[in-house]
Amino acid sequence: MIRRCERCQRSLDAIAAYRFYGPSGPALRCRGCTLTHGALLRRSLAIALVVGTVLLVINQGDVLLAGRWPPALVWKIPLTYLVPFVVATLGALLNSRAK
Repeated sequence: MIRRCERCQRSLDAIAAYRFYGPSGPALRCRGCTLTHGALLRRSLAIALVVGTVLLVINQGDVLLAGRWPPALVWKIPLTYLVPFVVATLGALLNSRAK
C-alpha cells in the first residue's frame, strides 16, 4: 500500500512523513505540507513571541531602555525571535515524525 500525503497526495514511501491528529483522526503529511500546517505555525509563532520577548528583555533590555539603539539591533532583534521559532518548529517536526 502506498502512503500518500493527505494534503497534496505526494507519495510518502521515499520521503519523511509526519503525523497530525485532527477531527477525522490521524493524517500523514509530507515535509512541505507539514511546514505550512497552520496549527504548527501558530504554535511556533506563539512560542517565539513569548520566548523571544523574554530573551530580548534579558539580553538587550538595558540598551533598549537607554534610548540609544546601536545599528547591531537591526539583526539582533529579529534573530532573537527567529531562534525560538526554528527550535519550536524543529521540535514539532521531530515529535510528529511517523516511523
